[in-house]
Amino acid sequence: MSASDISRRRLLHRGAALTAMSTLGAPALAQARSRVRLGYLHVVAVDGHIWTGLDRGSFDREGIDFELHEFSTGPEVFEAMGKRRVDVVSAGGVISNYLALGQGRGFLINDIEVATAQLWVRPTLGVTTFADLRGRRIATTTKTTAHIFLDRALRANNINPSEVQIVNRSMPAAIQAFIAGDVPAVALWVPFNIAVRQALPEAIKLVDASAFYPQSAVLGGWAARSDYHAENREVLSRIIRAWTDANDHMVRNPAAAAEALQRSHYQQSASGRPRRGLQGAEALFLARMAPPLFGRDCREVAPAGQRLLHGRCRSHEPAPGIGLFYLSTVA
Repeated sequence: MSASDISRRRLLHRGAALTAMSTLGAPALAQARSRVRLGYLHVVAVDGHIWTGLDRGSFDREGIDFELHEFSTGPEVFEAMGKRRVDVVSAGGVISNYLALGQGRGFLINDIEVATAQLWVRPTLGVTTFADLRGRRIATTTKTTAHIFLDRALRANNINPSEVQIVNRSMPAAIQAFIAGDVPAVALWVPFNIAVRQALPEAIKLVDASAFYPQSAVLGGWAARSDYHAENREVLSRIIRAWTDANDHMVRNPAAAAEALQRSHYQQSASGRPRRGLQGAEALFLARMAPPLFGRDCREVAPAGQRLLHGRCRSHEPAPGIGLFYLSTVA
């Protein structure tokens, strides 16, 4: 048998093998798609990655089909996960409380929130300074980014949280109470400040969370039901890979990413709001993934004290445990 015959035969075998692989591969790829029930908040620091990844096809390429469920607050989304209405959640600082209490397993960080939380007061109701808050009612949603920030802001101004009355409401209800004059102060997160600004031009933003960075900074991110985390690690790994693709685009092209978000998903926002959010006013996105959560081969390469972190994880695997992840818990 000549060398040319051997080469021809090998080529035919390889061609047959590739044909078989292509024939079998199509059903295999179809079967690899996973439907995931995702609970989220419509806040750029929380769902910016979701919309960017969906618009760019990042999740589609990884075979992830989200069934989206929007909620108004973090406690609501975790309650839905506890009732098995969703498999995975994306939320803000609320994860610092619920994960610490063993409710779900964290597997991905979206960002470090720096100035998403704000404290607004009404001079017409007798509040213009922190000192005026003693003995007064402050509306917020407890166990969230806003609550963590409020606790820090009060203590930084020599006010014990026990010296004020925290009125726990969903954030839409807290905003309505503030606008209606039922409370003279509200601790909120953006973009709820837009409703306050439009309804009450005389209201004052007393401070935002950037004044207390890094003490009031919180991590926003993704969590899954404990059983889902244990049984679907490969699905979570694909979510992480898709998120990474979307996040790289947001970090490298912040202006274009913000404009796309505002055009398609935040039309009601004030001009430039998502753009400022991506640049740091609302959230500081990670260029990759943060070391405490993401398993092997992770390293932080940001200079000490730099707010925008750059990490890298080559494994793309959800971490087996949370570790020393929590920045704060509020009782």
